[in-house]
Amino acid sequence: MPSSAPRNAWPIGFTAASLRAGLYVLFIAGCGQLAYLEAAYFPQSRFTEYGLVELAQSLVLATSAALLFYVRQVQRALPTVTLLMFAFIASSLIREQDYWLDTRVARHAWKVLVALIVLPALALVIRRRHRFADEFRHYSNTFSFGLFASGVLVTYVFSRLFGRQSLWQAIMQESYLRSFKNAAEEMVELLGYALILIAIIELVLLARRWCMARH
Repeated sequence: MPSSAPRNAWPIGFTAASLRAGLYVLFIAGCGQLAYLEAAYFPQSRFTEYGLVELAQSLVLATSAALLFYVRQVQRALPTVTLLMFAFIASSLIREQDYWLDTRVARHAWKVLVALIVLPALALVIRRRHRFADEFRHYSNTFSFGLFASGVLVTYVFSRLFGRQSLWQAIMQESYLRSFKNAAEEMVELLGYALILIAIIELVLLARRWCMARH
C-alpha cells in the first residue's frame, strides 16, 4: 500500500524530471505532427474514422489501459483507484470504436460493452469505498493526478466545446467547412488522451518508487 512508503521516497530528481519532460515534449510534438501528415498525405481519410489521428487516439487509450492493468495487477498499487481509472479509460477506448461497432456488430453495441465494464467496476469501488477514499487521498496529491485531471478536462470538456459546429460557423462565416471543425476537435481530443497517457506513465513510475521504498 502507498501509505507504507515514506514520503521522502516520492520526490523526483531534477535530472530525471528534465529527461522525462524532454520525452513528453517530443511525444506531444509528435502528436501535433501527426495532424500535418494526415492533412498533407492522406486527403481521402483526413480526420475521419479511417485517419491517422483516430488510430493514434485508440493506440494511446489502449496503451493507457494496459499500463493501468500493470499498475493494478503487477505493481499492486492503488487497486481500487486504478480499477476505476481502468474502467474509465477502457470505456473511452470502446467509445472511440463506436463507428466500427455500430456498422460491423450492431447499433449501440459499444454502449453494451461500456456497461459491462463500468457497472461491475463501480459496484466494486462502492463496496470498497473506504479503501478507495484512503487510496485517493494518496493519489490526489501527486503530479500524476494533476496531469490525469487535466487530460480529462481537455478531452471531455474543452474538446466538446471547442468542436461545436456553431462555434466554427461563427468563426468562419461563409467559409465554414466541416473538415476544419473535425480537425480541431480530433486534435484537441488527442492532446487530452496524450496527457492522460503521460499521467499514467507517471503513476507507473510513482508506484515503482513506492515499491522500492517498501523494500
